[in-house]
Amino acid sequence: MSFPLFAQKTTVRATIQPSDILIGEQAVVNVEAIAPKGRDIIFPVFGDTLITGIEVLKMLEPDTVMTEVMTISQKYIVTSFDSTLYHVPYMQVVDGTDTLRTNDFGLKVSAPQLSDSTLAYLEKLKNHETDSIDFEKLQIFDIKDVQSPPIVWQDYLEYLYIPLIIILILALIGLAVYFVMRKKKKGYFFTPKVVLPPHVVALQGLDKLKASKLWQKGQEKEYYTELTDILREYIDHRFNIDAPEMISDDIIDAVHLATDTKSATDGLSQILKLADLVKFAKYTPFTDENDLSLVNAYLFVNQTKIEERTSLEDQKKEEKGDESNKEKEQQS
Repeated sequence: MSFPLFAQKTTVRATIQPSDILIGEQAVVNVEAIAPKGRDIIFPVFGDTLITGIEVLKMLEPDTVMTEVMTISQKYIVTSFDSTLYHVPYMQVVDGTDTLRTNDFGLKVSAPQLSDSTLAYLEKLKNHETDSIDFEKLQIFDIKDVQSPPIVWQDYLEYLYIPLIIILILALIGLAVYFVMRKKKKGYFFTPKVVLPPHVVALQGLDKLKASKLWQKGQEKEYYTELTDILREYIDHRFNIDAPEMISDDIIDAVHLATDTKSATDGLSQILKLADLVKFAKYTPFTDENDLSLVNAYLFVNQTKIEERTSLEDQKKEEKGDESNKEKEQQS
């Protein structure tokens, strides 16, 4: 038979799942109709009984699937309380003016398996050998109390999101406060470079030059080059005189105007003039001249350096000392 001819005819069938149940359990009867589109299919409506012994608990909403034809499924939930094998000969479906019958099907209902002790107790009841009823022996139990479901941590995960976010925010705030306090305590997140006073840098350079013993090794030119470089850098930072770019005479004149310490100026003049002879005239200085140049360099730095206040307490002590000296002078 070709599909176009088959599609003009409505077919119906019935199934039941499961087909074997215990007393009181439920099964689903499914009546399926395959019909051409547009047909008016009417399924049977039951009161409370499908057949004698099979009760209808609920009739579900029909489920329709449209393809080339129309497939409609109507389901019924049934149960039974008598243990036997039920035979349903057919179920009627109306298609317009036609009444169609489904195939037959069966439902087996079994009683629960009782233990030997329960069967023996039932026999006693039957023979009136006991008057009391023991529900435990009959395997009849009361309804169980409502039990709490097992705790599954995944079920509570959504409730942990907010506390976790709060903890994270508090941790970030704590880190921010820590770094701010650290910055306030140290001044910076990194250790700032210590800037030494000009005279300290110069004295350290002279100490290093003295330890190198350049002129003792016959390197007089290198010795005086480093010596004058140390002094030129010191003058630049101490007096704000661009000594590295000036000739010796201009340096001496500028320092003479910046300080009134004549001995220091004379010592600087001795160093610079002797250094010019060594570097440009290839003059070889005597040992005493080399020693004198280093001594004059120390003297120049120490006599022209800026004395720093070690602390506020020292400054107050000096002020008190000056006041006491004035009082003594007035008393005398």
